[in-house]
Amino acid sequence: MYRVMQLPPDLDTRELRRALWAHRIGHRITEDAEGQTLWLADPRQQQEMMGLLAQWQRGEPLMPRERGPRSAGLPAASLLTPLRLAPVTAVTLALCLVVFAAMAVFGDRVIAALAIVPLGVINGSLAVGSLVEAMLAGQVWRPLSPAFLHFGWMHLIFNMLWLWYFGRQVEALQGSGRMLLIVLAAGIGANLAQYAAGTVLFGGMSGVDFALLGYVWLMSRRAPHSGFFVPQMLVVFMLGWMVFTMTDMAGAVGFGNVANEAHLGGLVVGLALGWYYSGRARRQR
Repeated sequence: MYRVMQLPPDLDTRELRRALWAHRIGHRITEDAEGQTLWLADPRQQQEMMGLLAQWQRGEPLMPRERGPRSAGLPAASLLTPLRLAPVTAVTLALCLVVFAAMAVFGDRVIAALAIVPLGVINGSLAVGSLVEAMLAGQVWRPLSPAFLHFGWMHLIFNMLWLWYFGRQVEALQGSGRMLLIVLAAGIGANLAQYAAGTVLFGGMSGVDFALLGYVWLMSRRAPHSGFFVPQMLVVFMLGWMVFTMTDMAGAVGFGNVANEAHLGGLVVGLALGWYYSGRARRQR
């Protein structure tokens, strides 16, 4: 990272940071006793960053989009901003919300359609199909689709929070293709890990979230010039949470029904991708 300038400690930099991410300028703002320090990931973007800083200091618009005539209420273009800046993250999040709403309306039929294997009830008992047979029959979505199932508001909110936090950073710094690769690889890897443990009824985007955590953390540690950043306490918290849910204590306080193998599988996928791409970034450096 390259130090750009020192800012006052009480200065509100939220608008500047949003604009820098919108322009895909990798950066970081740290705080210390002297104030806030703005850092730049790629020195080739210094001129563009300085131009935005000048506009920001003059109070001029910063976002990279044209503004049409204002109409009553919120402009339609502003509603599409997240989709334009982080399309894979936004679409993934939207699909999770749509599936959650469909579960509220259609109930178990949605779960049966998106579970990793076909599920049904025969003579009052749960009938479980085969993943291989289902895929040979054309149901190729099943290795990934459980990631879009969520079984409660807290489950959904927690997973969407980390998906949005990490996903935007990946898309801003490395593009939508890299984010799509992580979602697909980690989603399938996490689901297959849980399935291999003998579970057929599970769901959630948390395997992808842990993959993103591992990926961003390794990129920030092994290739700091890439612009990735994750607070160390957040890494400790999420890894500590993963370990906690694997213990008997978690079940005693109501957190026993957790897809631990999916969390671990997703983390392994994220670390593997992070090791590969951080190594490639170091070689290019």
